[in-house]
Amino acid sequence: MSNVQWTNKSLSHLVKELEARGHSIKKSALAELLHKEHFSLKANKRTIEGMQHPDRHAQFEHIAEKCEEFKRKGNPAISVDCKKKELLGNFKNNGREWQAKGENTCVNVYDFASLADGKAVPYGIYDLVHKTEFVNVGIDHETAEFAVESIRRWWQQIGKSLYPHKKELLITSDGGSSNGARNNLWKKKLQEFANEEQLTITVTHYPPGTSKWNKIEHQLFSFISINWRATPLVSLEIVLHLISSTTNDKGLTVTAVKDSNTYPTGIHVTKKEVISLNLIRDSFHGDWNYTIKPQLT
Repeated sequence: MSNVQWTNKSLSHLVKELEARGHSIKKSALAELLHKEHFSLKANKRTIEGMQHPDRHAQFEHIAEKCEEFKRKGNPAISVDCKKKELLGNFKNNGREWQAKGENTCVNVYDFASLADGKAVPYGIYDLVHKTEFVNVGIDHETAEFAVESIRRWWQQIGKSLYPHKKELLITSDGGSSNGARNNLWKKKLQEFANEEQLTITVTHYPPGTSKWNKIEHQLFSFISINWRATPLVSLEIVLHLISSTTNDKGLTVTAVKDSNTYPTGIHVTKKEVISLNLIRDSFHGDWNYTIKPQLT
């Protein structure tokens, strides 16, 4: 007897272990006994987020307050993030789709990058006020420059017409990656964007370990995954079409555009450049909450 209530051994291994201890049993009988005792094969569940930051709840409240403040004033508020990068080619795409008996979509056995015809990097912008979606699909690296270019494209193609004469923008984003709280290139590129459009940009980051709470995950990315399930993403055109045709029963519409630019990695931002930013940190967690104003020329 043991306190262990699980095992990663197969039925064959369990039968051998029992035989070594003087017990003889067939695999079918053992499987029946295990099910009778309410054992079953289970995969790992991703439920542990790690230690919560002590200011996690307070930051969520801060984000909610900022969103309401911008909505009341009629100013734009967006949620941004980069969806998982996808290899382009005849590769397996998770999910199942209805097909006639005997029909199967055949794909490559291996998902090697060397077999791919490039990659798709979908960066999404979800308008928290108008509930509209925009995706800039890149073909290169996910960098801070790419993230800000995606926001710029949304503003120039959609945002300006939805929010005429507005000069303030709220961005809610994760705390890491291309739009991370510690990413100085992100701040530098936002400063350039603020200067170009004469926008005052307020940024609020979700606390560590809470990326799945980002609105765009549930309002856009989940529906894109459902729409292209079991469909091999053989080309960038297919990716753009599947994203653009994503809908839900609440009237979701998505605009997807191609971004053929290259975004080199390893760009260093000097201390002098950081100091020169017209950046004002919030009194509450200025590392997560800050405002970038246009620089005076």
